[in-house]
Amino acid sequence: MRTFPASAYAAALVRGTQRTRISFGRFETSDPSGTSGRPSSASCAETDDRKVNTVLHTSIPSPSISYFDLGPLRVHFYALCILTGIVIAVWLSSARLTARGGKPGMVMDIAMWTVPIGIVGGRLYHVVTHPTDYFFPGADLWKVLFVWEGGLAIFGSILFGSIGAYIGCRRAGIRFFSFADALAPGLLLAQAFGRFGNYFNHELYGGPTTLPWGLEIESTNAAFPTGLPAGTLFQPLFLYEMIWNAIGVVLIIFVLERRFNLRWGKTLGFYLLWYGAGRAFLESLRLDPTEYFLFDLKINVDIALLAAIAGIVLIIVQTRRHPGPELSIYRNPEEPPADGLTATDAPSDSHADVSPALELPSGQMGDSRRDD
Repeated sequence: MRTFPASAYAAALVRGTQRTRISFGRFETSDPSGTSGRPSSASCAETDDRKVNTVLHTSIPSPSISYFDLGPLRVHFYALCILTGIVIAVWLSSARLTARGGKPGMVMDIAMWTVPIGIVGGRLYHVVTHPTDYFFPGADLWKVLFVWEGGLAIFGSILFGSIGAYIGCRRAGIRFFSFADALAPGLLLAQAFGRFGNYFNHELYGGPTTLPWGLEIESTNAAFPTGLPAGTLFQPLFLYEMIWNAIGVVLIIFVLERRFNLRWGKTLGFYLLWYGAGRAFLESLRLDPTEYFLFDLKINVDIALLAAIAGIVLIIVQTRRHPGPELSIYRNPEEPPADGLTATDAPSDSHADVSPALELPSGQMGDSRRDD
């Protein structure tokens, strides 16, 4: 486990920069000769003939710790961020699916399949694509299981998590695409929180930069790229992805779903398109010891592009197959689960009293074909 001294913060503030103090009513810079304070009359007379150049360096400091101890329990910030993201994703997905006719607690039941299988898949993908990090002479093979130290590949989690979600949806009797549409914005939020965990592990950064939000990494850190001078700042790709994911959530919930019929897997398609496109771009900037390439691109770039293409195809296909509204999230809407009624069930004593919310314009039929 890597830990980083708190003195790194103080060192970053004074590293090779001119000291500057800004106060109300005046602007002062330190005098290299050792004198300071209010300028003399002679110096005031010379202000029109000279310029004072002050360089103010700003950056994002690296965290000095990656975990804290709670009694005998050691809590890693990376794992805490992952768990926070999962909780938020379950909460938001549950609210969205319940509003569409799902039963309370249904998302939690599906998550019991999705989350564990997704974590296993994410770890497996990471280990397979970074074998030299875990398999070398004298390596501790148990570290393959140390997920809390970092190393969960999102694409592996999505792939394996989808298998778990499909199993959970079949057991719950609902369409997979209905669940995936409800999950999509929550999944983006969960990924954003997970990226914040990368910050504590000094992971997911790009090339050197002089931007004021550059990320500091101590040159003594094992994550610091070789061949670069101490004090080099790096692109905070984890921050860029957090912002990208947050924008995607806003677009889905407050723009696209209010203007378009994003059901039948179309929200999932937009998620794949949005996340895949953003991830492909960020992966191309990433400093990462990737060992596998395809078509002269990093394997993660290839998979991200495939995800974006799959999203486009899914939107087109599902739009053609299901142009109408999705009236029920259940696979057999005419036979709802025995322990609950769907939101589309009419009262048993008045079959003719159909809610106006479910009525369609004259001549238009709802699309009720089964489609997982």
